[in-house]
Amino acid sequence: MGLRIHFVVDPHGWCCMGLIVFVWLYNIVIIPKIVLFPHYEEGHIPGILIIFFYGIAMFCLVALVRASITDPGRLPENPKIPHGEREFWELCNKCNLMRPKRSHHCSRCGHCVRRMDHHCPWINNCVGEDNHWLFLQLCFYTELLTCYALMFSFCHYYYFLPLKKRNLNIKECQLSDVYNIYNDLFLVRHELAIMRLAAFMGITMLVGITGLFYTQLIGIITDTTSIEKMSNCCEEISRPRKPWQQTFSEVFGTRWKILWFIPFRQRQPLRVPYHFANHV
Repeated sequence: MGLRIHFVVDPHGWCCMGLIVFVWLYNIVIIPKIVLFPHYEEGHIPGILIIFFYGIAMFCLVALVRASITDPGRLPENPKIPHGEREFWELCNKCNLMRPKRSHHCSRCGHCVRRMDHHCPWINNCVGEDNHWLFLQLCFYTELLTCYALMFSFCHYYYFLPLKKRNLNIKECQLSDVYNIYNDLFLVRHELAIMRLAAFMGITMLVGITGLFYTQLIGIITDTTSIEKMSNCCEEISRPRKPWQQTFSEVFGTRWKILWFIPFRQRQPLRVPYHFANHV
């Protein structure tokens, strides 16, 4: 999609991202196998709900991969500074290179990132100007997918009618389907434990991602990064306030709100007055 691949060599980040992928795979396999497909076959739910589930899962995975490998806004070693914008640049005291204001030096990655929000081990990458929109999509689709999975897990035990065909299908299978019989027997016998584990991971993920997503939204609305909040550098500086539509448009690179939810595109920075974009 016209993107420059950015790969961070960090074993800790690999472990965190591997854990996220495991939780994603666990739910994308278990929930349809135990809940969605059996209830669809017995006519309890329409097929569009299964398509919707896989659609959300696909958007979540694409946002995760792209947020992880997209360059967050790494500054080159010898940046070209426009003549009329030199006052909006400063010298980094760690790498001794010029950088735009609101940039930050990431000690884990070892370079400066434009409008860096934070370094996220769960995507093994910094969250900066060029991939912040993907990180927001990841938070949104992760929360949506988690709520969707928890809702079906609840309905499976407390709302849907009991399944009737599962045991019958196991008995009617032929010897050639020994592998399928074993899998079905395993799921039937350990269904409660499997669903409890899925519910535990879902609730844990939902609580964590809700808090993170909330802080990210507040940061965009107030036009403040997480690093700026922690350093309190914005409290002493008077600056023009922008409407929330403008701040979100700058993060997502477009004023078309429908495109804010699409991870299969290339972000183009909006042309905004420089004193608005670099007022810190």
